[in-house]
Amino acid sequence: MKLLLITIFKIFFTQSQSTDSLKVISPKEAIQRKIDSLVNSPFLENGFLGISIKSVNSDKNIVEFNAKKSLQPASTMKLISTATALMTLGEDFKYSTILEYSGQIKDSILTGNIIIKGSGDPSLGSWRYKNLPDYKQLMEYWAKKIKDLGIKEIKGRVFGDGSIFDENVIADTWIWGDMGNYYGTGAYGLNLNENLYWATFKPNNYMESAELVKTAPDLPYYQKINRVLTDKAGTGDQVNIYSTPYQDILVMEGFVPKGDNFSVKGSIPDPALFSAYFLGKKLEEIGVKVSENPLSYLDANKKNIYYQKPSQTTPIDTLISPSLRELARDCNFQSINLYAEACLKTPSVMLNLGSSTDAAVKGLKQIWQSKGLKLEGLKMKDGSGLSPSNGVAPDNMTDILKAMYLEKSFNSYYESIPIVGVSGTVQNLAKKSRAVGNVRAKSGSIDGVRAYAGYFTARNGEMMCFSMILNKYNSDFGSATRELEKLIILMVDL
Repeated sequence: MKLLLITIFKIFFTQSQSTDSLKVISPKEAIQRKIDSLVNSPFLENGFLGISIKSVNSDKNIVEFNAKKSLQPASTMKLISTATALMTLGEDFKYSTILEYSGQIKDSILTGNIIIKGSGDPSLGSWRYKNLPDYKQLMEYWAKKIKDLGIKEIKGRVFGDGSIFDENVIADTWIWGDMGNYYGTGAYGLNLNENLYWATFKPNNYMESAELVKTAPDLPYYQKINRVLTDKAGTGDQVNIYSTPYQDILVMEGFVPKGDNFSVKGSIPDPALFSAYFLGKKLEEIGVKVSENPLSYLDANKKNIYYQKPSQTTPIDTLISPSLRELARDCNFQSINLYAEACLKTPSVMLNLGSSTDAAVKGLKQIWQSKGLKLEGLKMKDGSGLSPSNGVAPDNMTDILKAMYLEKSFNSYYESIPIVGVSGTVQNLAKKSRAVGNVRAKSGSIDGVRAYAGYFTARNGEMMCFSMILNKYNSDFGSATRELEKLIILMVDL
C-alpha cells in the first residue's frame, strides 16, 4: 500500500511539473520576471532600473517600473534635444554662416576687417558632408573670394564672430576631465571642423615620455604641456587633454601604446579664433597681406583690444549647412555631443528665449509643457547627456517620444534614430533576434550608466515607444548591455 501511494505521488508530481513547463506566459509577464530577476540580483543590489513602454497612439502604459524616478540618461538625452529642434525649427531648417567685411575697399586696400559671422552651425567645415567643403577647402575658397574683390592688402584683421550663442559655451556640471577632449567641446556660436584637432605622439620605450609630434590642424598660438608616457603595445588611447574654453594652455596627460605614431582627439578651445587664424593664413598664402593678428571677439576683450562691432557690413559669401534632418541623423547615429548641444541652444535663440545652456534648458521645458507634458522628473543640465548631473524619468522620455509621433517632423525624427542590429551605435545589439530591424534605439553610456530609448512595432502592428535606464549597477556581476538587450528582445513580443 505504501509503495502504491508513493508511485501515485510520483506520477502526479511528474504530471504537475510537465503542466507547469508547458504553461505559456505572456510577454508582459516575461518582462516582469526579468525585471524581478534583475532587481533582486547582486548586479543591481546597489543600483537602479527604470523602464517605461507606451503605445504612441493610445493612452496605454504597457510596462512601468520606476518610470517616474529621475535617472541618469547618458546619451539618450540626445533624443530630447533633437526632438525639440526638429519640432520647433522644422526638418528643413539650415544654418547660414556669413563671410563679410567692414570698411571700404580703395586702390586694392581694404581699410576695415574681414568677419566670419557664425550662426551656431555645428557642421561648418566638417568632413562628414561630401557635397560641402571641409574646413581647409572652405577657407581656401573664402580666401579666393576675398582676393577676387580686388583686395591685395587688409589694413585691419580677420575676426571670428561667435556671439550668437552665450560666451559660456558649456554646461556648469561638465567635468574637468572631459572638456579638453573632442567629445567634450562646447557648442560655440562659430564652430569649425567640429572643433576637432588631432594630437599625434611618437611613443618611446615603456614608461618613457612620448614626443608630441604635431597637432592637426596646427595651433601655434597655444602652449602645449606634454606629460604623455609610453605604455605597452596594444593598450590603446589613454590620453586626457585638459583645457577649458578660451584657455591658451593645453595640458596632455596619460599613455599611448608603444609602436607607431599615435593620434588622439582634442577640442579647440576657441574655434572662432581658429577660424579667423586659418582664414588669415590662407589669405597670406595667396598674397593678400593682413596687417593685424586674427582675433575672436572674446579674444579681443581678453587681450584688452578695443573693438566695436561695425554697424554696417558688406556680405561676401554665405555657406548653408545641411538640413536639420541630416544633422539630427548624424547626431543620433554617431552620438555627436556638439550637434546635440547646438540642437538644444538653437531653438532657444530662434524663439528669443536666451542663448546660454541654462536658458535653453528652461526654454526646452517651456516648449514641451506648452504641449501638455509634465516634466517633473526632467533634471536637464545639457543637450548631449555628458553631464553626470542629468536626470530623466523614463516617463519623461516616453512622453516626449509619444508627443513627437504627432508632429510633422516625426518621419525625419524616427529615421534619425539608429536601427537595432543594423546601424549606428546599436548595430551589434540583439543580433539574430526579432528585435533586429524592428527597434529604433538611441544608446547611452557613461560611467555606471547604460540606457536605450526609442520606438518599436509590437506583434499586433502597434507602434510603441520605450525607455530603459540602468544606473549604478555592479559590472562584476554582469553586463549592463546584455541585460538590457534581453529586455529589448522580450519587449518586441508584446
